[in-house]
Amino acid sequence: MTTASGLRRPSVLFVTDLAYEARGRRYGDEDVFLTSRLRSRFDLALCHPRDAAALLDRFDGVVVRNSGPVLHHPEAYDAFRRRARELRTPVYNALDGSGDTAGKQYLVDMDRAGLPVIPTVDRAADLGLLPEAESYVVKPKRGADSEGLRFVARPTLDPADDGTLLVQPRIDFRHEVSFYFVDHDFQYALYAPDPARRWVLEPWEASAADLEFARTFVEWNTLSHGIQRVDACRTAAGGLLLVELEDLNPYLSLDRVSTEVREAFVGRMADAVAAVLG
Repeated sequence: MTTASGLRRPSVLFVTDLAYEARGRRYGDEDVFLTSRLRSRFDLALCHPRDAAALLDRFDGVVVRNSGPVLHHPEAYDAFRRRARELRTPVYNALDGSGDTAGKQYLVDMDRAGLPVIPTVDRAADLGLLPEAESYVVKPKRGADSEGLRFVARPTLDPADDGTLLVQPRIDFRHEVSFYFVDHDFQYALYAPDPARRWVLEPWEASAADLEFARTFVEWNTLSHGIQRVDACRTAAGGLLLVELEDLNPYLSLDRVSTEVREAFVGRMADAVAAVLG
């Protein structure tokens, strides 16, 4: 499509799974809203993640949003990544992130580097490095949406599982808080007052110390462009520890922010996508 001035509008393939069901989140609704706004700037078509590789060459760029955990379609996701690199198609989020885009090895690496994360090990020989706790969490390194997560009284790990599972102490925390960034620009923060209801979120007025904490991980990441969500828990002592650095297809909880914040976010995202497309 061309504009009134005769310029051709960029075309975008928006990758999403509108039917994906996640506890406490309405992925489809969020992406219906986002596409309704992005259409004012781009010629846009939606596709399922399994179809993305076959359609790439028809568009100027790709936006990957609420496409569900890639572990549900690993072959299709790998084919998409290979095809995007082969065609040099701009992808938003970029494919070079070091957070969840690359699995959860970053939690082990950050812990070893002394960053403020929940203590994490992935090898039986390192279990002694974990602090004493009433119970521990064991979860797959390539997991998502709490799949395969289990709680144990003592930290255990079969050496045969080295490198595939994560073990962490179960942290006593006040609440969880998430910080949302477009590229490296902070947009808003939300928190869950009730630890048992992770996705019942309310706006959070982030302090300077909170933002400094969140930016530590945004700056650590190798993601060249994209949306990042920094998830943290506030401990009983008042400090923050990283829970997850979501840089693949982070759910945004846009239904939990004000209209002004939501529209500002979409505008900033549209500008970021346009910049990547050139």
